[in-house]
Amino acid sequence: MDTDVIVVGAGPTGLMLAGELRLGGARVTVVERLAAPTGQSRGLGFTARAMEVFDQRGLLPRFGRGPVPPISPVGHFGGVRFDYTVLEGAHFGARDIPQSETEAVLEEWATERGADVRRGRELTGLTADDSGVEAVLRTPAGTERLRAAYLVGCDGGHSTVRDLAGFGFPGTPATRVMYLADVAGQALRPRPLGERLPNGMVMAAPLGDGVDRIIVCPHGSPPDARSAPVGFPEVAAAWRHITGEDIGDGHATWVSSFTDATRQADRYRRGRVLLAGDAAHIHLPAGGQGLSTGVQDAVNLGWKLAAVARGTAPQSLLDTYDDERRPVGARLLMNTRAQGLIFLGGAEADPLRELFTELLEYDDVKRHLAGIVSGLDVRYPAGPGHHPLLGRRVGHRELVAAAGGTSTTELLHPARGVLLDLADEPAVRAAATGFSDRVAVVTAVPKPVDGTDPLAGTTALLVRPDGHVAWTAPGTGDPAAGLQDALRAWFGPPRAPAENPPTSPTKDA
Repeated sequence: MDTDVIVVGAGPTGLMLAGELRLGGARVTVVERLAAPTGQSRGLGFTARAMEVFDQRGLLPRFGRGPVPPISPVGHFGGVRFDYTVLEGAHFGARDIPQSETEAVLEEWATERGADVRRGRELTGLTADDSGVEAVLRTPAGTERLRAAYLVGCDGGHSTVRDLAGFGFPGTPATRVMYLADVAGQALRPRPLGERLPNGMVMAAPLGDGVDRIIVCPHGSPPDARSAPVGFPEVAAAWRHITGEDIGDGHATWVSSFTDATRQADRYRRGRVLLAGDAAHIHLPAGGQGLSTGVQDAVNLGWKLAAVARGTAPQSLLDTYDDERRPVGARLLMNTRAQGLIFLGGAEADPLRELFTELLEYDDVKRHLAGIVSGLDVRYPAGPGHHPLLGRRVGHRELVAAAGGTSTTELLHPARGVLLDLADEPAVRAAATGFSDRVAVVTAVPKPVDGTDPLAGTTALLVRPDGHVAWTAPGTGDPAAGLQDALRAWFGPPRAPAENPPTSPTKDA
């Protein structure tokens, strides 16, 4: 094998996956068709859950905005504004962070950990069998072949991997075309959540340095087969058609088009080939959820694929990636289609908008919709038990351990499992014997908090490398009941005592 895993695509999903694989000890080669990053930024931030994911790997300070990037507490659902902080820990996400910056941060992080990123290589063929995958790449120097144990397509909505590997991609076709551009030289009236007019909907938001991001959604604009990329005159004409304003004298730093096509792969894994991000699901970009969902796909898959590639876990662990992430993708498609009906519909959608405006007066509705868009409502299937944390991601919680202060977030920096013993229980620690190469055992006491304590009601919990809780102490009887089963299910069989090195759980690997 030339490498353990080939990742096709150096966007946010592919780069996040590369870093996760390296943290898990797998060799990874990222191949990217483009010779250099474009500098273009469809996305301008990420959701609350993606922000948590970056934080659990210690990445937030790298965005250059202090320890935590600025967040927006107020967001929308289908253009109907409401305050996301009605749901504890929720917000509309980190805003005004260009996708190009996110990609630069993730590439630096992944390469620091040993990921091999190779640009100017276009995938033209692949073959897969029971022993591995071979990728055929077109390069400026000719043809290159790479063989690996696994290959992951993170190559976007027009995924070559998806087509070559034979994944189905059912869904609804595009019904309209819309435009996006960054425009300089025009003093545009801000319309950050959009303005609906008889001929369509437009959005405008200042990016700084005299540049505005505009989105133009004309009514009656069916998609067609284009022979050339969209140009700024076409975007300016659509803007004038909707608003009556002439922005043709401005200058576009870049332009793009998109549609409301909604599709999801029929499975996320076919043997040794897997999909993540837009390669697995495309949708209307409502609420900035696409980049964030792709990053979460990568964090769910990375530690599992690394463990299987290294031989510490069986291939069946990869089935849980499809089991857990495909329902999340389906829910993403559902909510973005709903937002599209509210946001982009004409007069016929006015009653629906009025109804949603009324419903969003209720806190329960706000909490529900905030959970959907932020990603905070994601809960994976879990084993026995009824604790509210089971299957959910553990939130940030300050802790006091023997080595000093730490937190649930800091303990996840190395992307290893964490068995958190909150009651100094020898039986819990003994059950983890044989897993110290994959799971850090930490005895700690939570610092007192005001308000809701996410750790209340349990004396121990097993946290997966992606931050989701796989086991909690039963509360009665044997304090370690079911723990061995959970450890084996998620981390493979235990090793003999001589094979288990001591761990340093609070430091980045």
